[in-house]
Amino acid sequence: MSDLSEHFKIDVTTSRPRENCVFKGNYYRISVLSDVLLRLEYSPTGKFNDYPTLFALNRKFETEPNFTIKEDEKFLNIQNSYFILEYAKEKPFEASKLVPDANLRISLKETDKVWYYGHPEVRNFKGSITGFDKDKKGLVLDKGLYGTDGFASINDTGRPVFVADGSVKKNPSDGIDIYLFIYRKDFGRALQSYFELTGYPSLLPRFALGVWWNKDEQYNENDIENIITNFKKHELPLSTILLGNTWKKESQNGETVANYEFDSEKYKNPEELIKKLHDDKIYFGVKINTENGINPKDKIYPTAKKILNLDKDAIIPINVYNTKILNAFYEEIINPLLEKGIDLFYIEDDMKDNIASFMLTHYTYKNYERKETRRGLILTRNPGIAAHRYPVLYSGATQVGWKVLKYLPFYNSTSANIGLTWWSHDIGGYKNGTEDRELYARYVQLGTYSPIFRFASKRGHYYKREPWRWDIKTETIVKDYMIMRHRLIPYIYTEAYKYSKLGSPIIQPLYYRYPETYDEPLYKNEYFFGSELFVSPITDPKDKVMNRVVQRIFLPEGMWYDFKTGKKFPGGKRYVTFYKDEDYPVYAKSGSIIPLAILDEENLNDVHPPKKMEIQVFPGRSNSYNLYEDDGVSNLYKEGYYIITNIDYNYRQNNYTLIIRPVDGKTSIIPEKRDYKIRFRNTRTAEYVKVNVGRFEVEHEDYTDETDFIIEIKDVPTNQQLTINCGGKAIEIDAVRLINEDIDDIISDLQIETVLKEEVAKIIFNEEMTIRKKRIAIRKLRGKGLNGLFIKMFLKLLEYINEI
Repeated sequence: MSDLSEHFKIDVTTSRPRENCVFKGNYYRISVLSDVLLRLEYSPTGKFNDYPTLFALNRKFETEPNFTIKEDEKFLNIQNSYFILEYAKEKPFEASKLVPDANLRISLKETDKVWYYGHPEVRNFKGSITGFDKDKKGLVLDKGLYGTDGFASINDTGRPVFVADGSVKKNPSDGIDIYLFIYRKDFGRALQSYFELTGYPSLLPRFALGVWWNKDEQYNENDIENIITNFKKHELPLSTILLGNTWKKESQNGETVANYEFDSEKYKNPEELIKKLHDDKIYFGVKINTENGINPKDKIYPTAKKILNLDKDAIIPINVYNTKILNAFYEEIINPLLEKGIDLFYIEDDMKDNIASFMLTHYTYKNYERKETRRGLILTRNPGIAAHRYPVLYSGATQVGWKVLKYLPFYNSTSANIGLTWWSHDIGGYKNGTEDRELYARYVQLGTYSPIFRFASKRGHYYKREPWRWDIKTETIVKDYMIMRHRLIPYIYTEAYKYSKLGSPIIQPLYYRYPETYDEPLYKNEYFFGSELFVSPITDPKDKVMNRVVQRIFLPEGMWYDFKTGKKFPGGKRYVTFYKDEDYPVYAKSGSIIPLAILDEENLNDVHPPKKMEIQVFPGRSNSYNLYEDDGVSNLYKEGYYIITNIDYNYRQNNYTLIIRPVDGKTSIIPEKRDYKIRFRNTRTAEYVKVNVGRFEVEHEDYTDETDFIIEIKDVPTNQQLTINCGGKAIEIDAVRLINEDIDDIISDLQIETVLKEEVAKIIFNEEMTIRKKRIAIRKLRGKGLNGLFIKMFLKLLEYINEI
């Protein structure tokens, strides 16, 4: 009988591939797992592994691969539309002095690319790391799957294997075990094969997509209640409070204290505190330092001591290879904390043993499966082995500063190369540096359009992560973006579902479509945020004189709209743009459908499927979007307890039709009735509007809000079809963004004499003057009293104009 509980079991029935896809000799075994994935094994003793490894759980893919085979006694040839494999049977894979050509060669069809064992794969675009604070040699990224060669290998040689009860044992093979992805330019197919091999990404609980609070202060029950009070007072949404080490007693003067229990002096009734948080729709987590092991003050200690048959008291490591210790750890430490109402754990260990760290992450996540009412969520370091199965990943204690902020969007994008999305960075930076209002606001804006939004810093009064501790302008900007983050949850959660179901990372880099931008510093940080949005993050401070950030952007092919202003940008072009503190470069493609929550004024924290929704629709082309919803916390969605609502947009220049209808699942998951605000972006008042629920026309309210046309319908049954048709002559506003408008706005805001503004405008907007003559004319304004700082600024503006 296994020492581990039932929920740790592993399905080992699919660890063997289809028999007709395996080609084996005395010392080699080659398996075709999919059209773009090969398993290559060589063992000098003829021992091979058929167990699932920590990395590869499934080798029997749902779809049988296509290939042709030619072989004789000496040679094996396998090929399909992607590759040609040539192998001299029984020979070691690598080349040797006697045989300079590799015995195993895999050529990519329609290219000159060839992979061989030991290939350097220098065109690999890399993947991720354990943490920014763990890499002593600088940020050296691990290998990813994406590269311009069109192939990538992952070495699974010697990794421990799972057995059916969920425990691990030594790999029975003593040879090479490599997975080779050969996809040419079809990287999406490679990712699908990767996820089918390793397991598809987990679907996060819905609350994980809101705003987290994780400042490492010496909080007690009153402090936490004060935090909640301040968030309410300042009308700021909050979904999760995550405590650092201070929830438990801290050791003083070398005393031994319990590692996994609430400090009874600071938390007299933790169950009651957690219940209050849950009543406020706030979820709660704590940090556990497993590297501290089990000591005599821990309640589990007598059990652990008995298991190991120890005579003397000593610290007992949490040995993940000892199933009795492991099972006791979860039954006597973790599960009682879950019973108190804790929703997530932040696991920190020293990461000295990468395999042990992975296993602890794996077991802690699997432990949630003991109850179908609890969907797993942990915050942990990247174990480097199929980490997409165990969200959320912590990037480490980062330095406060622009340098880190500049790296984060590139890192988020690069992580997609190894199938990762759920990175959590310290919003504002964790330690050291200088607290700066502009940096803080830009961190928040990036966090709004990032996988996870988590305020964090080390202990210290002068680390200002609380929005209300800044000036009113900064607080207002931060508040607006925090609210937008919670409003975006229906969209982000839908994209999270697609990631878990289809393996499409929520953040994807621009270089997937434009590889040349990988080394281009101006555009390498840009990324797609789900299927509908594109972000060009601001990672540099503003020009102090201009009081704006100068942002160079490249937009993909197609038509794009500024998500905030609605200004139109033809794609496939480069732009120079100017952004105030409150603005951020986020773009929606033509036809985009963005479902947003209208937050409950009584409880901004509530992240459940909303009673009121705003659907933003951008003009230019027809589109369809499937909104995914479930209860957000349990695993019942796997049994069909979810609802998919199709939002279908039929675009014609003078007529829009929007249809919202349930298409799959159970409608009881969401509110019986829902209020809808349909916002047609860049649209004038329609001449006619018709709204139907089912077969019946219903009342509605419609009006224009600046450049958008809005239709509101109340109490729409969510199990019926809502149809909206509106139109009229030239209702679409063709609001193309013009740089002259931006420059005019800059001039208007400058603190210089009005008559000098007129002089400057005459020069800059004079279409008959050359750039050279404009520069001369601007310099001459010094004689009329224009300060040299402003002259330099206007000369810069002329350079920007000249770039277009």
